[in-house]
Amino acid sequence: MSAADAPLLKTPLHDLHVELGARMVPFAGYAMPVQYPSGLMAEHLHTRQAAGLFDVSHMGQLRLVGPDAAAAFETLMPVDVIDLPVGKQRYGLLLNEDGGILDDLMFFNRGDDIFVIVNGACKAADIAHIQSRIGARCEVIPMPEMALLALQGPQAAAALSRLAPGVEKLVFMSGGRFSVAGCDGFVTRSGYTGEDGFEISVPSDQAETLAHSLLAQPEARPIGLGARNSLRLEAGLCLYGNDIDTSTTPVEAGLNWAMQKVRRAGGARAGGFPGATKILAQLQGSTAAPARKRVGLVALERIPVREHSELQNDLGERIGEVTSGLLGPSIDKPVAMGYVSPEFSALGTRINAIVRGKPVPMQVTAMPFVPNRYFRG
Repeated sequence: MSAADAPLLKTPLHDLHVELGARMVPFAGYAMPVQYPSGLMAEHLHTRQAAGLFDVSHMGQLRLVGPDAAAAFETLMPVDVIDLPVGKQRYGLLLNEDGGILDDLMFFNRGDDIFVIVNGACKAADIAHIQSRIGARCEVIPMPEMALLALQGPQAAAALSRLAPGVEKLVFMSGGRFSVAGCDGFVTRSGYTGEDGFEISVPSDQAETLAHSLLAQPEARPIGLGARNSLRLEAGLCLYGNDIDTSTTPVEAGLNWAMQKVRRAGGARAGGFPGATKILAQLQGSTAAPARKRVGLVALERIPVREHSELQNDLGERIGEVTSGLLGPSIDKPVAMGYVSPEFSALGTRINAIVRGKPVPMQVTAMPFVPNRYFRG
């Protein structure tokens, strides 16, 4: 049996999704809810206005344990792991030897371990990669027994704090252990919608209890993959497999902010990660500068521009490709992100996307398309 023919896995909330009338689709090897009866637009806007509950249990969770875990993990990424304080979370990038992105991830210093969350479609390869590279230096412990829920939106803190008093004191990219409606949760104030919100790691056998308790809050509604995608695109956040992959480097993707000074040329722990020579040269803007850059785009006509649409200059010459695109529900405009040759990456530049053989005028625009509303205290 091929991987494509393998039966879909079910998250611990599968039966609840069906009960709530979700339309289920294959995603990362799982049966996942793409939307509920209210529809993508309503789910998207509700999350922007109140609080949306997402099942993200398909994501991979693992622990790195041992006194050398931080130093070992740092050898795999162009990111400062060693100096991350206890109680804080950071965004990271697993790289291959050519500087391409194997996956993007989140990691948290819990003091007794480093807690890592990776993308669902990549988790088996990620865990094998991490184990093979640093398994001799620390314990690499997958956590398949854990589920993951995300509560996102401006009213998420109000809803969650009724069930877990004290979570409202967390700030963006911090977290801790909490009892949430009697469940054993590890909570971080983070998420991938651009809104304030939380991610809750909880034992799988407690996930349905937790979900029911969260959905009993007046602010919360269930949200599917469709709105999850439109929310993250409006927030200018990359989707692995679309906007970043092994063919893109962090610099091409505009993720320079994720690479701290201590790991760059002249830093105390410069280099020492896969693809370092190439990436450090790109960061310095040398002759090895990237041949393309990720940009935000807004269509100047009301025509949605989808992924894989070709981007052209006024002469009809190919200059890049759209990697994500849709009608942004919050701003009621077609938005996209994609890669273009550097000379077309300046804000305000006009280019054309080819949709059904016809040019659609677009303008390079700053991201995020909707202002982020993370709670920083």
